[in-house]
Amino acid sequence: MIPLQFSVFFDKDSSTFTYLVWEPSTQAAVVIDPVLNFEQASGRTATTGVEQVVAEIQSRQLNLMYILETHVHADHLSAAAALKRLCGGGAQVGIGDQICRVQKVFSALFALPSQADGAPFDLLLADNSTLPLGRTSIKIIHTPGHTPACVSYLIEDLLFVGDTLFMPDYGTARCDFPDGDAATLYRSIQKLFALPDDTRMLMCHDYGAPGRPDVANETSVGAQKAANIHVGQGRSEADFVALRTARDATLSMPKLLLPSVQVNMQAGELPVPEANGIRYLKLPLDQF
Repeated sequence: MIPLQFSVFFDKDSSTFTYLVWEPSTQAAVVIDPVLNFEQASGRTATTGVEQVVAEIQSRQLNLMYILETHVHADHLSAAAALKRLCGGGAQVGIGDQICRVQKVFSALFALPSQADGAPFDLLLADNSTLPLGRTSIKIIHTPGHTPACVSYLIEDLLFVGDTLFMPDYGTARCDFPDGDAATLYRSIQKLFALPDDTRMLMCHDYGAPGRPDVANETSVGAQKAANIHVGQGRSEADFVALRTARDATLSMPKLLLPSVQVNMQAGELPVPEANGIRYLKLPLDQF
């Protein structure tokens, strides 16, 4: 069997990795965590980054079957809807089935029409379910804690972990977003640590670290278990919760959280234009 193939795209503005993965014998492909370019000062969006993904899909003559989100991101706008349109509309956009909890919280915050049914995502993915990808499959592993809707995707020996874990020298995700929980994150990480040590672990973000200024996107389950500065070397749940809670108390709010969640909980769809033809995002005052 021809080995699974993948390409990596990096958005410098949000320090986000997007992945294009394909099964070579059938050319079936999936994109994980695509990024929409967004300039907050002007409110301008662009598809410059995701057009690079489209170019590779086209040059390799791949069949894009899925666009998958690991969670509702708080640091960038999703390009899922834009990518789907650019590739002809045939791909299905998926996310963990706990997205409904996120939609309920933020629909109330932004006074949006009541929405907690997962729409407009095409696929709401249950824990331990699978999606076919040519002659292989994508396994969905719920990994809540950072947000309740976080999932990781296991495709053969490739594990895409979203924000659950960063590189070993950077640690783990924050847990102070709505319905986030450090103990839950710890247990999610233990599920991933139960996989074979040589499972390749692919990051959603990297910001560099002391002594390692260059970004990195890949490590392994074994390396995380041995060296992750927050949860490695057998750290107990109680110790992790204390460490994570104390660290979260020092963190500032992500600068793109408010625009990001409005778009990302809608599968990357931008708000409908108002009567003047202009789209708007809301900014709640004095709430954070």
